[in-house]
Amino acid sequence: MVKIEHKRALLVIRIGDKKFEWPIETRYWRNPLLGIAGLALLPLLFVSKPNILALITTANIYAAIAIPLSWQITGIGRLNFGPQFFVGLGGYTAGLLSSIYLWGPWATLPVVILMGLGFGFMLSPLTSLAKGLYFSLITLILPLIFLEVTYYFSIFQGETGIYGISPLVSVQSMTLELVIATYFSLILMVLFLYIIHKVMTSRVGVYTAAINDDEEVANNLGLNIKAWKVACFVITSVMITVVGWLAAHFYGTFAGVTFLPLSFMLKILLVVMIGGRGSVYGPIYGAYFVVLLEEALTVLGTVHYIVFPFILLILLFTLPEGLYGIYRKHRYREYYPTIRVRKR
Repeated sequence: MVKIEHKRALLVIRIGDKKFEWPIETRYWRNPLLGIAGLALLPLLFVSKPNILALITTANIYAAIAIPLSWQITGIGRLNFGPQFFVGLGGYTAGLLSSIYLWGPWATLPVVILMGLGFGFMLSPLTSLAKGLYFSLITLILPLIFLEVTYYFSIFQGETGIYGISPLVSVQSMTLELVIATYFSLILMVLFLYIIHKVMTSRVGVYTAAINDDEEVANNLGLNIKAWKVACFVITSVMITVVGWLAAHFYGTFAGVTFLPLSFMLKILLVVMIGGRGSVYGPIYGAYFVVLLEEALTVLGTVHYIVFPFILLILLFTLPEGLYGIYRKHRYREYYPTIRVRKR
């Protein structure tokens, strides 16, 4: 039995016990769609400039990591300092299967997802056993241990990394191949954005926000805190692992020295913070800003290694709500899902 109802600005579709809501006022979905359309046009504008296409893809990869990380921080009430562990897991899994067994990207993807599920479940008890600073320290150490493992075992090829990984698409034109790969990264980022948006505007988002706000109160209200934390950690870990798969097949090579060090982790956290901590859309702003700023400052030579973090520090202090906060101040009537990060 299908019923269609109209409530205020929502179109409600009921199919049996299921309910689906869709906002019909343009102010709810106009600007997000315009933003996505603008991002979709970028690769077409810079078809003849492969370096800019690579920058766009890098920004999409950063955003695809930061979007699920934003929800994870809320859902488990802990700050994860090691998201790059799962990036490395996905990248090395895809790289090894492709270089040794000559598997294509769509053959390696299911294995990468299974690896993300396995390690996500294996590490998920930390969300309840390790609290506060201890969880952050453990997640900080994990990718560093993984990095040492890549040096110790020759199968990971050390600093050189795994090369000869099959590309996402194989066409005769290198330019067309790069454009298609750029759109793959955009599609993955938008898919993650859609999933997290739906989660945060559903009952699951309310549950995770309640757990993040006060675990004792949420427990007294009947929420299974441990189960929700495990689910949140595992789902976001799988999503980040898939980003590692994308990076490996996009670049054709994968080295832990690029994705596992602390510098990469700090860059991802800066994307979250500068884009707008607690915001679902903020990581996109932060990713493109960080990537473009870093590239623009390379004209300064080695000095940019000092100027780049200095500018980011200034932004952290002057923009407490991030770049997305500037937009929300001028568009306060528009509805956007928000993740509220616990301050204590």
